[in-house]
Amino acid sequence: MALVELAKFYNSFEAGAVQSFLTSEGVESFIFDINMTWEGGGFAIPVRLMVDEDDLSRARRFLAERRD
Repeated sequence: MALVELAKFYNSFEAGAVQSFLTSEGVESFIFDINMTWEGGGFAIPVRLMVDEDDLSRARRFLAERRD
């Protein structure tokens, strides 16, 4: 399993919501760097949502359909 970045967020709540959506669609994902950002402050390191490289295209499709 090689993990690749699906998306970056500056809000851990949004990252968690997208992760929950992916889980409901059967795509396992992982949130990286969640403890590296200070939400609401001026210092922000993005939270990264990672998926297995084999699931990347499917996860992108689910996110695109969710936005439409």
